[in-house]
Amino acid sequence: MSSIVQFFAEIIQNVYATFGDGIFVIAIIFGFIGIVAQWRLYEKAGQPGIASIVPIWNFIVFLRIVGRPANHIFLFLIPVYGQLYLLPKVYIELCNSFGKNTILDYVMVILFNGFYILNLGLSYEADYLGPVYGKQQVPANSALA
Repeated sequence: MSSIVQFFAEIIQNVYATFGDGIFVIAIIFGFIGIVAQWRLYEKAGQPGIASIVPIWNFIVFLRIVGRPANHIFLFLIPVYGQLYLLPKVYIELCNSFGKNTILDYVMVILFNGFYILNLGLSYEADYLGPVYGKQQVPANSALA
């Protein structure tokens, strides 16, 4: 077990030796992009943008946007279920809340999370359609649509 920890410690040391303090600047830039993305997304969904910088409140507002109750925040604390199943599912529900229903949108929101959320927040094409949790999804090419 200590060899795995030592391996990751060496990787971190090598990255720091290569980039120096610039790695912190890069992390701050990515953090800023994430905050701006969430702020714009919350405002587009009719929620207060300031919620994007308040730690627990931002997650509750995020769940409110997709229509989930606030007590689902505790489901994310379950080790494997919360991170590998529920988090991607909530991101897909977020795409559906903004009318994005293709597989490409789902893959993009999971892989490029902050940038895709920024795209949703700044896009003139994506409008907030309302929460989708608990509603039956009808495919676009269905006879019922």
